[in-house]
Amino acid sequence: MARLLVALLLIGPVAAGLIGVVLPAFGYFPAIGRTAFGLDAFAELFAWPGFVPLIRLSMTTGLGATALAVIGASLISAALVGTKAWRWLRTTLGPFLALPHATAAFGLAFVIAPSGLIVRLLAVPFGWDRPPDLVIINDPLGLAMILGLAMKEIPFLLLMIIAALPQSDFDRRLQVSGALGYGRIAGWFLTVWPAIYGQIRLPVYLVLAYSISVVDVAIILGPTTPPPLAVAITRLMNDPDLAMRSKAAAGALVQLGLVIGAFGIWWLVERTCRAFRNAIINAGGRLLSAEATKPLATATAYTITAMLIAGIGIAALWSVAGFWGFPNLLPDSFTLRSWTRQDALVDAGMETVLIAGAAVIAALLIALSLTYTDRKLPTWLLYAPLIVPQVTFLPGLQTLMLFAGLEAGVLPVLLVHLIFVLPYVLLTFQGASDAWDRRFAIIGAALGRSRHSIFLRLQLPMLIGPLLGALAIGFAVSVGQYLPTLLIGGGRVETLTTEAVALASGGDRRLIGVYAVAQTIAALLPFVIAAMVPAIIWRNRKGMAHG
Repeated sequence: MARLLVALLLIGPVAAGLIGVVLPAFGYFPAIGRTAFGLDAFAELFAWPGFVPLIRLSMTTGLGATALAVIGASLISAALVGTKAWRWLRTTLGPFLALPHATAAFGLAFVIAPSGLIVRLLAVPFGWDRPPDLVIINDPLGLAMILGLAMKEIPFLLLMIIAALPQSDFDRRLQVSGALGYGRIAGWFLTVWPAIYGQIRLPVYLVLAYSISVVDVAIILGPTTPPPLAVAITRLMNDPDLAMRSKAAAGALVQLGLVIGAFGIWWLVERTCRAFRNAIINAGGRLLSAEATKPLATATAYTITAMLIAGIGIAALWSVAGFWGFPNLLPDSFTLRSWTRQDALVDAGMETVLIAGAAVIAALLIALSLTYTDRKLPTWLLYAPLIVPQVTFLPGLQTLMLFAGLEAGVLPVLLVHLIFVLPYVLLTFQGASDAWDRRFAIIGAALGRSRHSIFLRLQLPMLIGPLLGALAIGFAVSVGQYLPTLLIGGGRVETLTTEAVALASGGDRRLIGVYAVAQTIAALLPFVIAAMVPAIIWRNRKGMAHG
């Protein structure tokens, strides 16, 4: 029964949201007096000026960012696995994963903008006294958006690769390929990577779906005229004219079609790469030139790390900056005025913590109930609400709330956040829970302990570290949710992320810096707690630590 309820929680809102999109898209929208089915909404959408560029931008930025992220993650793993740099990378992945997409996008903007860190560093040796007249952020091709998405997704794919490595038997594969005359990089891509990719294929498709339908990063870094389709749909859903909802619903279905089309293109790319690999192996090619990519991969890993850290650092500087003229590397003065005048920051921060905390507690209870009963959910079920684009089913949920006369507010937002928090908590915690040595339970039972006692006094304390880590990830996921908060909250629920993205159009760097730093603290603080609590609890009993 518990598994059925959790499955309904994950699938039900997605299915209901899709129904809520299909009905108005095909003309049935009683709220504005439309009860006859038809294709008028699609005709209106297709006749929209700039519709084709919307489609093109969504596909090129989504596919480009995914390809860049996969290539980057594969090159980094090929060059670094087994080295000291790889061990260092593993320990630093957590904070970068926790960083909300919007915060990472703001950080990148602070670094690559015409008056950003890179140009300021170049200004002194080249004698520039004003920023170059270049469109780097919000460029028409979406290159900044592609870079921002790839930088944020590479750490996620590296985490998936780390989880897949033990099953790939990579050491022996590299030894055999090395004995046959292949270099490390060539041996990795011809023998190890296919085994790893088979295990991370679903997360790659998840990245692809997200990149094609992302809204917050597109608002911050993407083109504005026209924007990607997901941004246009969001604007239509927030239009005061309810008649625009039908057009938005039609756009949401087109967005779903784009994601399915992108899956098809990616599937063809996979088959082409597989055929290319087989051709190289059959021809006995050694890919000697592939070794030249090793310095590039190492440099990529350090560059991404440096840019993310520098972005947050510059955001923190802007949040306390007085006058900061170009090309100075530091502000002329410092002030806390941007922090002290932000009453809205406190309200948004409290709302963020309230929603994320409640969603994480609910996810914790579900995770514990599944662990206690030794039940597991199929992996595909956990990925289901993540792989369907948010912008496809959330407008439907909003429309269904309108049909049902439900008020937008914190509670609906909390429930929708749980849909996205729960899969990450379960995916993160299930591995540690499955790896827990059941012989401890057998020993406990032999000593006369009940299942309840074994769970509370043995299993749960030993899993406290992985459990807190999973909850920290869930908290960070909730903090970063933009579209669910905006659409389901009806604009009445203001979190740090919604406020930060709203500031993107204003261009006030001090305020953006304040909210970017606040987002970072909100997302990272649970990770600090998750690292400290087990260390304090088990400081004298390290054998109790697990995972």
